[in-house]
Amino acid sequence: MNTRRQVFLVLAVTLAAFSLATCAGGKRPSIRPAAAVPGAILWQQPTDLATRNVYDGPWGARRAPDPEATYTLVERKHSGVNLGMTVKDSQGREWSVKQPYPSGLDDEGPAEVALSRVLSAVGYQQPPVYYLPRFSLKDDFGVHSEVGGRFRLKEESLDDTGPWRWEENPFVGTKPYQGLLVLMMMFNSTDLKNSNNSLYERRTGDRVEKWYVVRDIGSVLGDTDALAARKNHADSFERHPFILRVRGGFVEFKSHGWYRKLVEERITPDDVVWASNLLSRLSDRQWRDAFRAGGYEPQVADRFIRKLREKVRQGQDVTRRAAAG
Repeated sequence: MNTRRQVFLVLAVTLAAFSLATCAGGKRPSIRPAAAVPGAILWQQPTDLATRNVYDGPWGARRAPDPEATYTLVERKHSGVNLGMTVKDSQGREWSVKQPYPSGLDDEGPAEVALSRVLSAVGYQQPPVYYLPRFSLKDDFGVHSEVGGRFRLKEESLDDTGPWRWEENPFVGTKPYQGLLVLMMMFNSTDLKNSNNSLYERRTGDRVEKWYVVRDIGSVLGDTDALAARKNHADSFERHPFILRVRGGFVEFKSHGWYRKLVEERITPDDVVWASNLLSRLSDRQWRDAFRAGGYEPQVADRFIRKLREKVRQGQDVTRRAAAG
């Protein structure tokens, strides 16, 4: 076992012990809708889904990072699991770069970009994110080539006002909220903590929209093992089941993530069908473009897409399975 996975295993065991110690005998956490917020948006009906450009994403090619530019280091990342840094380009635009570890295992950047494209295509708001395999960096040691990753633009029209809570927000219980959780289960997300969510304010003239965004979504496309879950790992993703059964009117998912409380006895077959039908509207080209935007090789992308489509079909069929008992 490599050093990085050993560290993950130790952390996972520690967290599991803490979780058991704090949750044993405790009450189930309350998940409830908050008061309505003027201008709040979680999801918008994608009436033009068939023609959406999934490769460039909702922010377009104009905002994409220049692969030929030299980026100036602002600050290296000092916290979190992933390597990264903040850089500025020649236009003065600031970028948050998420990079893989030198081992290359469980690289979150490609998955985050690909699934950000999928979410935005089907109506969920996303910030401008792109993928560069490598880039030129200017730091105290001069200019050199640096391994790339996910580039997220600090967009002037978006003001990040802080995280929003899965447990309490204006959308709890609605189809877009329930459907978003289903999509996270489809993607095998293992990191649905509130700090990965962002509440953005976007001003358009006199109008202020409040975007409820699931932003850091790189812990996906692997398995949901409670001990050192794999991420962005085709073998693990292909082996991992999606829906186990329908019991008591609720869908049970194959998930060992830390955030099962959000979906246990909360997601109905209708919620799963709603989300599955939404994803089923993506064309072959749009699926391929989403993964191409994340820098995937076609043969690897095909494996993830094939499994995701299998999950979509299973989700569309869940009502019949529930009726059959």
